Amino acid sequence: MPLPEFFMIDAAPTPVATFSHAAEVDGWVFLTGQMPTDPDDDTKPLPQGVEAQTRRVMDNLKIVLDGVGLGIEHVVQVRVYITEFERDYDAMNQTYSSYFAEGKLPARTCIGVTGLAVGALVEIDMVARRP
Repeated sequence: MPLPEFFMIDAAPTPVATFSHAAEVDGWVFLTGQMPTDPDDDTKPLPQGVEAQTRRVMDNLKIVLDGVGLGIEHVVQVRVYITEFERDYDAMNQTYSSYFAEGKLPARTCIGVTGLAVGALVEIDMVARRP
């Protein structure tokens, strides 16, 4: 098995911890969970509400995917973490699902958590596969 490659994407948000934006081995690309931070200015306040934060997180993930030469259509698995599960689950789902073609939803786990970095309401990570 080849050694993994690690990617930092210039256009992606500044990491909030010590990690690579993505790592790849054997055509499998693992994207670190993204926060709803502005990729151009991480000092800006987070978007208000779970819908706006989900959109920012998904847009940030698309930036990382694009940076490794992939698109949302290559995503095979997703994990979603939300801090207000019962309150925000439906709204997050509606926003999240708008990013995928009808009938082309990746496998997914959604987990309620007690807190996320930078005070976010939602964080999402992904696994993609090269064609």
